[in-house]
Amino acid sequence: MPANPKYLTQSKWQRFAKITAAILGGYFVSVTFHLALAAWFNRADVLMTMAFTGFILWVALMIIAFLAKSGWKIWGIYILISLLFSFLIYLGQTYNPAQ
Repeated sequence: MPANPKYLTQSKWQRFAKITAAILGGYFVSVTFHLALAAWFNRADVLMTMAFTGFILWVALMIIAFLAKSGWKIWGIYILISLLFSFLIYLGQTYNPAQ
């Protein structure tokens, strides 16, 4: 049974934004989250765990991107979260360089 067209995204730009936010944006958030953890905690343990939890987090972020009303808004949210985690990576490497 096909989906009801009134529930599908009509704009090609919105569809493009959601697909790219799901794939690229979700990946960036997932990787920066785990790298921020690695900057503050035991690096080897976090990066080993990332092999499993990174994929799970990426899939969850993909689902969230497709549930959002606006693809551009979810892109903005993912970019802001990635920048926040990047700042935490910077702070972790500045104050915790010996790990």
